[in-house]
Amino acid sequence: MNEPGPHPVGNNSQPAFDWSAILARHERWLRTAVFARLQEIDGVDEVMQAVAVAAIRQQAPLLDLNKAAPWLYRLAVWQTLQYRRRAGRQRKLAGNYARLKLCDESIKNVSDPLTWLLRDERQRLTRQALERLSRQDAEILLLKYTEDWTYHDLATHLGISDSAVEARLHRARCRLRGELAKLNVMGE
Repeated sequence: MNEPGPHPVGNNSQPAFDWSAILARHERWLRTAVFARLQEIDGVDEVMQAVAVAAIRQQAPLLDLNKAAPWLYRLAVWQTLQYRRRAGRQRKLAGNYARLKLCDESIKNVSDPLTWLLRDERQRLTRQALERLSRQDAEILLLKYTEDWTYHDLATHLGISDSAVEARLHRARCRLRGELAKLNVMGE
């Protein structure tokens, strides 16, 4: 009987898993983590492709399927660093290039121009504050609030303890509040 989901598919000395299923299960949160470290949407696909290739090649093999999430997270961090190095070299050769901004879909939902302007300004300042944070702080905040994960979910996927997640989130929130205060962003 074939059960859905990841399972060994080979007879080599190390297990061969169904990588398409494993990567599909972890793709969304890995993309968020990669985006938090890159701060550019264009490189996420390239890094995720490199993560998939590295996972299949298994130069540092995964022996326990229960540890797939932290193992993939480390692969994603490594591939993100490699991408940033390549991108830095390309920028140095090609010069500075413009960053693409995400379209703000909220414009359609606001009838009052003043409300729209205030919301747009607040979002811009919040993005600036996030960019000023360390990559680790931005990453854990984005994973927590875009994926709506519990502390335990974060700990499991990042391969750290629950108390480490709690401490990192506390410090990241404090730093974000400090950056928002520097930009004179007040509560709603």
